[in-house]
Amino acid sequence: MQITETISEALHREFKVLVPRGDLDAKLTGRLEEMKPKVHLKGFRPGKAPVSFLKKSFGKSMMGEIVDEAVNESSKRALEDNGLKPASPPRVQLGSDMEDVARGQSDLEFTLAVDLMPDFEPTELTMLQVQRLVSTVADSDVDEAVNRLAEQSRTYSPRAEGEAESGDAVVIDFVGRVDGEEFAGGKAEDFNLVLGSGQLVAGFEDQLIGAKAADVRDVNITFPADYPEAKLAGKDAVFSVTVKEIKKPDPITVDDDTAKKLGLESLSMLRERVRDQMRQDYNRASRMHLKRRILDALDSAHSFPLPSGMVEQEFEGIWQAVQAELAREGAGADEEGKSEEELKKEYHDIAERRVRLGLVLAKIGEQNGLQVSPEEVNRAAAARARQYAMQSQQNPSQAISEQQAYKMLVENPQAMAEIRAPLFEEKVVDFIAELAQIEDVPVDRETLFLDPDAAEEKLKAA
Repeated sequence: MQITETISEALHREFKVLVPRGDLDAKLTGRLEEMKPKVHLKGFRPGKAPVSFLKKSFGKSMMGEIVDEAVNESSKRALEDNGLKPASPPRVQLGSDMEDVARGQSDLEFTLAVDLMPDFEPTELTMLQVQRLVSTVADSDVDEAVNRLAEQSRTYSPRAEGEAESGDAVVIDFVGRVDGEEFAGGKAEDFNLVLGSGQLVAGFEDQLIGAKAADVRDVNITFPADYPEAKLAGKDAVFSVTVKEIKKPDPITVDDDTAKKLGLESLSMLRERVRDQMRQDYNRASRMHLKRRILDALDSAHSFPLPSGMVEQEFEGIWQAVQAELAREGAGADEEGKSEEELKKEYHDIAERRVRLGLVLAKIGEQNGLQVSPEEVNRAAAARARQYAMQSQQNPSQAISEQQAYKMLVENPQAMAEIRAPLFEEKVVDFIAELAQIEDVPVDRETLFLDPDAAEEKLKAA
């Protein structure tokens, strides 16, 4: 094996690797000699098939394993011999025709590109100053939430006479048509609809106010331009609607009976349960803001050269997602109010921030012995598998079980790495939060549940 350094930069190295075909063949022969006693082939006594025959039968498939081993071995050797600390797994670009290599007709040649970990020291975490937005669950908030629960569980009684009013529940059949043709998803029977709930496309419910039982009405609507179903977006539609039943809402009561309908013993227990849930929601929102401010503070506190390969790889991932989103919306970069170059610059800066923070968090985690346990990763993988299995049920032909989804995840190293990464990030952020100087900033509920950028703008404007 020959390893020649071709590029030597501060944070990037490249090596040209040559593994002679003779070395590969020797490894293949050795592997076949080991398996020879266990092979039973027609026409040969057990263990007597010649290696040359085994090479014709198994050589091509086994050579793939040998090539993988050679790549891994050379990568390890290049790093160890040169005392390099990679910032990410080395990238391999093959220079040989793998069919020729597999047939033993060519040397194995490839280029090994390595981005190196920059040399920096994380900032003193105890000097990090960050704000945490906090809010208190008020009694009025609990009242409002309990009333919403009561509203959701309210009952309806048949309206014997009269016309449908806003707030009434109607049972309808309907068939929708665009340009005189029915479309998928535009038909239903015995559909329960509360008028004024906004459940259906804007304008639909308004045209049923004043209807009577047994009425048949044409409801004319225009689908929004951003309607998720692209074929219907912006189109005019006519729904033929049959009103089968009209029901008026019963008065809402908030008492022990309301709680019992929801499976609790009393109204006081319901209120306490609601308060606890709201506290959890407030704490999650508060932590979201704290995490963002910790990451902002870390980004501001660190400035060091970044591995260009890592940045470009991160940018490419971001830019592909942006292009896919623009394609789904049928928009171009100019519709964002910026040129494509301006957008690329903006997202390239985001890529640099992500790479820089990833390196900083990794360094802090390494220096402080922070690790994600296998049990934590397995629990997260099980939760992800459960989610995948549930989503797959929407398409019966591709449905998979939770066990199948879990097996697919744990057998995929990249998938498991993607599961582990956010767990590690959360662990490091929690560690930093214990050491940093945190100032609690009281805000109202509305501000607390804004995204971090919007919340910061609101606070600056106050």
